[in-house]
Amino acid sequence: MALLTKASKTSPVAHKALEAALGYVFKDPLWMLRALTHRSFSADHNERLEFLGDSVLGLAISTSLFKRWADLPEGDLSRVRANLVRQSTLVQVAHTLQLENHLNLGSGETQSGGRQRPSILADALEALIGAIYLDGGFEAATGVVERLYGSHLAQVQPGGLDKDPKTALQEWLQGRKMSLPVYEVAETAGLAHEQTFRVLCSVHELKIQTHGEGMSRRDAEQHAAQEMLKSLPQIPLPRKK
Repeated sequence: MALLTKASKTSPVAHKALEAALGYVFKDPLWMLRALTHRSFSADHNERLEFLGDSVLGLAISTSLFKRWADLPEGDLSRVRANLVRQSTLVQVAHTLQLENHLNLGSGETQSGGRQRPSILADALEALIGAIYLDGGFEAATGVVERLYGSHLAQVQPGGLDKDPKTALQEWLQGRKMSLPVYEVAETAGLAHEQTFRVLCSVHELKIQTHGEGMSRRDAEQHAAQEMLKSLPQIPLPRKK
């Protein structure tokens, strides 16, 4: 594996602290260094590991859910998995590791608040999972995922699974014979690889529009749907003609 083009700014002691938090010791520490390196810091960055880690995380979570709830329908399993691998959950897990303190970022990215940027934290966590998979295999990666997600997995109630906001809003509208919401990108800002999206959510029968922001169009749509859901109890249903 090629060496990083810049020296890591995190100390060996910090690396040991992160390994302790992960519950995994790297055989080749360079995998961990690459996973923690943002493209603003080095050409030898973590994006390929993030690509791999995304798939490893999805399979590890799917395997855990499959074993935990043998009778849970596929639709419910998919919904739980989606909630567990979405960016907001990844960021929560990243914060438990204090991952923001271990990242290698360029000076400009650091000054602009990159250590707290959800997309950077989520990508770095997925890159770490990908690095663990390459360093120790799928069993090792699954063990880390189950430790990191232990509290999240324990909170899942098969009989009362939370729906994501877009699904919940769609079912609320369909149950009342209303048309589906319309999502429209109102604005994008930032560089191509670090864009922020602002999305509008409109429900024509209710004559109401909400907006949401996120680091991807999907997340922005979910936030806009969540804002719409908050308004629904206050909105009287249209009278039947």
